[in-house]
Amino acid sequence: MIGELWNRVTGTQPAPPVWIIAVAGLIALAVVLYRPAWHIARNAITIAHEGGHALVSLLSGRKLEGIRLHSDTSGVTYSRGRGNGPGIVLTTLAGYITPPVLGALAAWLLAAHHVTAELWLLLALLAATFLAIRNAYGALAVLGTAAVVCAVSLLTSAAVQSVFSYGTAWFLMLGGVRPVFELHRERSRSYRRGRPGKTDADQLARMTGVPGGAWVFVFGIVAVAALALGARLLIPAALHVPAVPTAGS
Repeated sequence: MIGELWNRVTGTQPAPPVWIIAVAGLIALAVVLYRPAWHIARNAITIAHEGGHALVSLLSGRKLEGIRLHSDTSGVTYSRGRGNGPGIVLTTLAGYITPPVLGALAAWLLAAHHVTAELWLLLALLAATFLAIRNAYGALAVLGTAAVVCAVSLLTSAAVQSVFSYGTAWFLMLGGVRPVFELHRERSRSYRRGRPGKTDADQLARMTGVPGGAWVFVFGIVAVAALALGARLLIPAALHVPAVPTAGS
């Protein structure tokens, strides 16, 4: 049983036709651009964002105290440690770059035809994030997202899993771009009102002396680069037809 499950996770699955991958990308783009859909789907981006903060805080030696997700799709990650230095800088930097980088990683797995592995990787990351959640809405958001991924992985056909996986990769990459524009608008409003910014970019500016606008630019460059890389991986993958194994191979 375990061996069969392991073979399923680590095995490869054929890529869908290129038009299906393109349609999955267009659907993801529509979700990102259509405000009502984005307000719901953005919870998944926030989970990835805060999960990035949490993971890097642990890797940098800080003590993770928890994650809180809110119904307005905002979130906050609490960690304890030095108030300056590389650890807190990297932890703060990780939030906005995690969703698009995770999307590019998903695209890399899909380009190698590891559809099931991509779904189980998402489930593993959601499970790890759930352990750090410290409020009811956050727990519901993570469990609901995990339930959708789990249902697709266990209850649907290979074709549905493939379309969902490609759509997820597109969404993480495209959904990683829009928050950077939202961040820029939020900082502009705070600047016009003469209020000190509280965004990740403003915190990085105070910690490093590098202007907040420069950090927004860095977030944008990473998001666009991840999207470009992911697109370059996904489209050619669909054009490749895996060889049919011959007898005795």
